[in-house]
Amino acid sequence: MSSHKTDQHHVIHRGRKYHFVSYEAREPNLKTGDAGLPATWFLIRAGKRWPAIPELPDQDPEAIFTAFTTWLDDNVLAAKP
Repeated sequence: MSSHKTDQHHVIHRGRKYHFVSYEAREPNLKTGDAGLPATWFLIRAGKRWPAIPELPDQDPEAIFTAFTTWLDDNVLAAKP
């Protein structure tokens, strides 16, 4: 049984609401070729999820918020050519 505690944050950034959920690490699976994934925060939107930032143990809530907004600026709100 996993000891991981799923957490979530709702962030309002530049006038829009974003929902982030933490997921526990996933071990690699050699049979399927899945590379695995460390514990990660995912952006949840429209029934889909995208990996955003690593989930670090005992991370300060303010540091998490800063990481979310930086990730949003770089990956979601960045100007596209």
